[in-house]
Amino acid sequence: QVQLVESGGGLVQAGGSLRLSCAASGRTVSSYAMGWFRQAPGKEREFVAAISRSSSTSYADSVKGRFTISRDNAKNTLDLQMNSLKPEDTAVYYCAARLNGVSLTTTPSGYAYWGQGTQVTVSS
Repeated sequence: QVQLVESGGGLVQAGGSLRLSCAASGRTVSSYAMGWFRQAPGKEREFVAAISRSSSTSYADSVKGRFTISRDNAKNTLDLQMNSLKPEDTAVYYCAARLNGVSLTTTPSGYAYWGQGTQVTVSS
């Protein structure tokens, strides 16, 4: 089992950048496929990005070219670098771990472990 704790959220102006980090304990992040999701008020949780054990990546079309997912095995963290932020990126961001580390999935039900979330607010 793995415990996940997100950090790095905050308030930023449109066009700015933030870097989210997800610290894992109990197991190493290299053991899982990992993902980032987000949920805005009144909306369903949606896929943002994912990385497999072999470091294959997948991104939602809405963030492709602006966000980068990465994994630091030495620090045992999952990171999300977010550039050129837009007001529509405002949401609570969650990291998640998938027991099947080989394949990637964009559906929340495919992930067994979740962090508590960190708020990202982008002002216009």
